[in-house]
Amino acid sequence: MAYQYDDQNIFAKVLRGEIPCDKVLETEHSLAFRDIRPQAPTHVLVIPKGAYVTYDHFVQAASDAEILDFNRAVGQVCAQLSLQPGADGPGYRAIMNAGEHGMQEVPHLHIHILSGRPLGYLVMPQ
Repeated sequence: MAYQYDDQNIFAKVLRGEIPCDKVLETEHSLAFRDIRPQAPTHVLVIPKGAYVTYDHFVQAASDAEILDFNRAVGQVCAQLSLQPGADGPGYRAIMNAGEHGMQEVPHLHIHILSGRPLGYLVMPQ
C-alpha cells in the first residue's frame, strides 16, 4: 500500500511551528505535547517528526534511528510524568489509531498516553 501523507495536517503544522503546542519532550526525531482536547487528566501525544501516517507505515519506512527514538520518547514521557505502574506511578494507557476503522482523526502517526484516572475498558468484552 502506498501511504499518502498530507503535509497540511495539524501535526505537520505543529512540527513546522505554524501552530503552538504545550511541549512535554522533544528529541531529534520525536515531539511530545499535551493534547488540546484531553480525555484524561494526563493526555500527551507523541509523534515522529517524519511524514508517517500510521504505525505500520512508520516501522516499514522509517530509519532504525527514528524508530528507536520514537519508542524511547514514549518511555521518556512516561518516566518524566511518573506514570509507570507500580510504586512509581498510577499506570497509563497508550493508544494508536490507524485509518477509518481505527478512528484516526489526524493522518500523522501519533500515540496517545493517557493517565490520571481509571480509564475503563477500551473495547468492551463480549
